[in-house]
Amino acid sequence: MNWVFLAKAGSDDDSKGLGASFIFGDSLVDAGNNNYLQTLSKANIPPNGIDFKASGGNPTGRYTNGRTIGDIVGEELGQSHFAVPYLAPNTTGKAILYGVNYASGGGGILNATGRIFVNRLGMDIQIDYFTTTRKQFDKLLGPTKAKDFIMKKSFFSITVGSNDFLNNYLLPVLSIGARISQSPDSFIDDMITHLRAQLTRLYKLDARKFVVGNVGPIGCIPYQKTINQIKKDQCVELPNKLAIQYNGRLKQLLTDLTETLPGSTFIYANVYDLVLELITNYDKYGFSTASRACCGNGGQFAGIIPCGPTSSMCSDRSKHVFWDPYHPSEAANVIIAKKLLDGEKRYISPMNLRQLKDL
Repeated sequence: MNWVFLAKAGSDDDSKGLGASFIFGDSLVDAGNNNYLQTLSKANIPPNGIDFKASGGNPTGRYTNGRTIGDIVGEELGQSHFAVPYLAPNTTGKAILYGVNYASGGGGILNATGRIFVNRLGMDIQIDYFTTTRKQFDKLLGPTKAKDFIMKKSFFSITVGSNDFLNNYLLPVLSIGARISQSPDSFIDDMITHLRAQLTRLYKLDARKFVVGNVGPIGCIPYQKTINQIKKDQCVELPNKLAIQYNGRLKQLLTDLTETLPGSTFIYANVYDLVLELITNYDKYGFSTASRACCGNGGQFAGIIPCGPTSSMCSDRSKHVFWDPYHPSEAANVIIAKKLLDGEKRYISPMNLRQLKDL
């Protein structure tokens, strides 16, 4: 999941304002980077974006019908611009002062993740790109002001890990070798080792305020339910078990990093429990289904073929927890974003995003 934050770039009168938001991750946060890649993972086709007002309902490369969680959080915190996709040609000069989005559909912590899509930006490449952005900030603001702006006023949000399971470890075709040669423990060890190095790299580039999302209940997405042919109120056990195991390790990693990297704050966003709550009690939140994709085709839950111009689409998009076989709808994103902004410690710890903003 992604967060885009208030960015009153360089304005001295706005002491509460954030500098920039830097967003790393996968398709839950991609705001259009994959539009510029030769890749099989793309969302710049209708009806994606049908409820995205900023584009007049045209697709932008966001993998949902409207705003991502990041867009919504940004608006709630008074942001005037969404963070711009790094690969977009107009992401130059002062445009970057509001923040930059490096996220890429199909990307993961491990470099092998998502190779089924041919091209995607993994976390290592995303951080390479931030290194370039970091130099641009020195040029724009001068080294002293740039360092201050990034350390004290900017957010780094990281939403990654789902694809390392869905499009790597659990992939029947590509990863049978990996699964035979690697136990879940060893695979998750690799993920944590890589992520530790990646977050430390960002810290060395002056990142201080981090929000890291855990992996959601990937065994409950329409795609997994459809291919495993289970009932509508069931979830697939193995993917969820892997997510829970990884999430435990992630939480510990963030605690360790906060203790060992002076001046850093690592926020743990418990997306797993948040989304599971929505799926379990969907009717309480005004949804009519948490199992069927609004836009998609194939099988009982429209969960096989991704959303595109020939997909069948539900009549009321606000009644579906899932927009497509993989991603939440804007209506679900609104509920999740509000919990991350103002929620209690079981969902976001050690503080929520509004408290982090004022830190």
